[in-house]
This record gives sequence, C-alpha cells and structure tokens, in this order.
Amino acid sequence: MLLLEANQIEKRFGERLLFSIEQLRIHGQDRIGLIGLNGVGKSMLLQILAGNEPIDQGTITRETSIALIQQLGEGDESQYSGGEQTIQRIRQAMQQNPGILLADEPTANLDLDHVEWLERELDQFNGAVVVVSHDRAFLDQICTEIWAIEGRKIKTYKGNYGQYQLQKEQEDAKQQLAYELYQKKKLQLEQAIQQKEQKAVKMVKPPTKRMSTSETRAWKMHKGVQQKNMHRSIKALGTRIEKLEKVEQPESLPTVKLNVPHDRLLKNRTLLRIENLPGKIGGKVLWSEANFAIRNGKKVALIGKNGCGKTTFIRKILEQVDGVQLAPSVKIGYFSQQLTILSEEDTILENVKQTSVQPDEMIRTVLARLLFRGDEVLKKVKVLSGGERVKVAFAKIFLSDMNFLLLDEPTNYLDITTLEAFESLLTGYQGTVLFVSHDRQFVQNVAEQIVHIDQQQVHFFDGTYQAYQLSKVEKKYDSAAEELLTIDLRITELLAKLNERPTAELEAEFQSLIKRKKLLQ
Repeated sequence: MLLLEANQIEKRFGERLLFSIEQLRIHGQDRIGLIGLNGVGKSMLLQILAGNEPIDQGTITRETSIALIQQLGEGDESQYSGGEQTIQRIRQAMQQNPGILLADEPTANLDLDHVEWLERELDQFNGAVVVVSHDRAFLDQICTEIWAIEGRKIKTYKGNYGQYQLQKEQEDAKQQLAYELYQKKKLQLEQAIQQKEQKAVKMVKPPTKRMSTSETRAWKMHKGVQQKNMHRSIKALGTRIEKLEKVEQPESLPTVKLNVPHDRLLKNRTLLRIENLPGKIGGKVLWSEANFAIRNGKKVALIGKNGCGKTTFIRKILEQVDGVQLAPSVKIGYFSQQLTILSEEDTILENVKQTSVQPDEMIRTVLARLLFRGDEVLKKVKVLSGGERVKVAFAKIFLSDMNFLLLDEPTNYLDITTLEAFESLLTGYQGTVLFVSHDRQFVQNVAEQIVHIDQQQVHFFDGTYQAYQLSKVEKKYDSAAEELLTIDLRITELLAKLNERPTAELEAEFQSLIKRKKLLQ
C-alpha cells in the first residue's frame, strides 16, 4: 500500500539548491534508512515529508498520518538526560500509532542496551519507518531500503546498509573500469594527434638542399596541401576527444602513516596498568576494584550503559590516581565531549598546527581524509558545525606529540563517511587508543580489546566486540545448561516423593521447576 509519494521536489536555501529529487515512495511496512554527509539536508527532508516545511517545487501526496521524532537541540533543557528524553520522545511518537514514523538520529543519545530496545520496538511497529542515522549496525538491523543523498540527488538501494555498501562498491568498480577505458581511449587519440603534428612539421621541409628555388617552391605547395589535410585530421581527432563522455575517477582516500613519538621506547611494553582501582562518586559505587593492563599499540573500547562511569574512568587515568600506573614515556592526548582544546578565533589549519609535530603535507592529508579540502581548512572554528568541530579536535590530538589517545565519545555528531575515515585513521595509528563509543560497528571495526563496565563490575576482554558478545552468550549457555542439570535432578527427586507421599508444597515446587525448565530451554 502506497502511503506517501513525492514527485519533482526541490528545496533551496536562498540561491543554494539543497536537493532536487525526482520521486520518493513510502509503502506500508517499509524500513528506510536516510543517509548522507552532514549538511546535505537529511533533517530538512524529514521535516518536508512530515509537512512541517514547504517545498519550492513539486508535489507530495500523503495517504496516512505521520509522526516525527526530532533530534534533541542544544537549547533543550530538561531534568532528564539526553537518553531519557530521546526514549520519551520515541514512546510518545509510537503511542500516536502513525502510518509513517520519521526519526531523526534516534540512537544519538542512547547506550547499546537502549539501541537494541529501539530495534525491537521498530521491528514490532505496524507502519512504515524512515530513519536518519549514522549507526551502521542499527541500519543493518532494521532497514530494507537505503536512501542516499549524493550530489543534491537521492539514489535508492534495496536492502540494509551492508547491502548498500556492496552495491556502492560494485558501482565504484564499474566507474573505475569506465574511467580506465576513457583514459586509454583519450591517450590513444592524444598520441595520434602528437604523431600527426610531428609529421605535419616535417612535411614542409625540403628533402634535399640541392633542389632549385622553383623546385623547392613547387614541392612546398604540394606538401602544403598535404599538411592542410593533416591539420584537418588533427582537428577531427581533437573533436573526437571533446566528444568522449568524460568519466571521473572514483575517489580514493590517501593513506596515512604517522611517526608516533617514543614508539621505540614503548614497543612491546605495558603502557597502562590498572590495579585495584575503585570507582566511587560521593557515596555512589560505580564499580568495584578494577584490574587490567593495556600494552602499547592496542586499540581498546570502553563500553557500558549511560551513567555507569565511563567518563569517570577516563578522568581517573588522566589524573593518575592511586591504582593507575602509566609507563614513563607515555604522553596522553585527551578528546573530551566539550571540545575545550579548540581556539574559536583560529582557523582549522591554525588549530591543528598549534600542537602538531607532523609535516604540513601530513596535516593536509589527514584533514582531507576528514573532508576538509582546499580552502576549507582556512575556515574559523567559530563558524563550524558540531560535527565539524569534532573532526578538528580529533585531528588536533591525532597529529600532536602524543602516543596514548583517550577519546571520550569521538563518534557523536559524525556522518558515516567521517566515521569510516576515523576508523581508517585509528586502525592505522601506531600508538595506543582507549575510546568510549556506543557505535557498535565503530567498536567492532577499531577495538582489539574491550573494557565493559556492567553491574558495578569492570570486565576486561582480549578480543573484538563481536568475540566478546559471543563469549557472553556462551557463558549464559553454560550457566543455563548447569542450571538445567540441577533442575532435572531435583525434578527426579520430587517425582519419587510425589509418588510416595504427595503434598501441596511438593506439587507447587514441581510446577515451579517445570516452568523454569521451559524458560531456560
């Protein structure tokens, strides 16, 4: 059933065209992920589909009710946390039972448990969903279609985000082949022109100096005609080059390999050791004593629910309280959510250069990877968006004289392209990284070890996030199997007693154990 159809819609900001879209359709039970770089108009498109914003051109037909879950704004004041406010908005929108649910970054303030809760809610939702999100694991879990805003247009792809990526890779491969064929044909034509130009120059030169003046004149007149024909041929070849359909090469990102300060001194050493480190704020216990060690060069994710003490843990490392031991050559670079290391009045380039120990070429390369190209590096920080400021702060730390990066929620406000750039930079980084993130795909792609604060305990796991999740499932399975064995033994005992002398108490215990067994199975 068709719930919404938009045809030939355009939206402008003043003279600037935000996007021009031929057609969009939303059917019942659709699960659509809307993706694109920051600033391309994703939030604006949701507002337009909801009927909250006018369009400059086109038509939109709505056949059902629509509810919109908006992002939390900087001015939103509440006694509740960002996550609690987001959950409240999601529940309020779903209680309206709309035919179409539009959601703008609904996972931005949620911890992993609540993201999984939202996935279950959307799976059970009896309507269509269009969601803007930079959480690739979330998009993989819920989406059956992807709308990608690229070059002021929207391209639609069937499947979830992972399937979209495969289709994009195939498109890039085709474009690369087309580019190579275009370059080959162009080179052949250019070489043919060059050969003909060389022949044309030689045509008017007399073959021998012994020719008389009249013979030379006659020879040049004859060759002049041939030369004109040659120039016509050269012009025709030039026209063929102009008529070739130009194919752009798919963008390839430059590789980045930094020289990390004191890398030789720290090689194969334990960089951070945590011994009997308590976690308390006032009278509140965040975790009991923590114990683990991180070796140089490792990428470690610090995960846990909102409010479990992740930022507190990082601060204890920064303050080097009792229980925290750092190797002597360690230099910490700290990324905080407040972005306090940035100078508002300085440009992007000036901010990064203030602490960088890398050559200008490397600075430019890293900034380009983060989508700051050409003169964009000359923008002042005060005019940048939240996501752009995150990128500048990250670049400033990444390129500085540091060898241990502590990153507290560096993935907030970032589009998927930038997230993937972060991943590439961090996985190629030779130093050590301890980072906080609720982005499961980012954690899986970067982390080699996991520190999980859960139920007032700090768990350390040497392996990827996926391996850690699997280990928890296996533990639950082993625990359930052990409990099932105990239950079976007790049921056998109860059956014998019930056969001999049945009582109400024995019967009640028997029925309770049967229910528990079914639940575990």
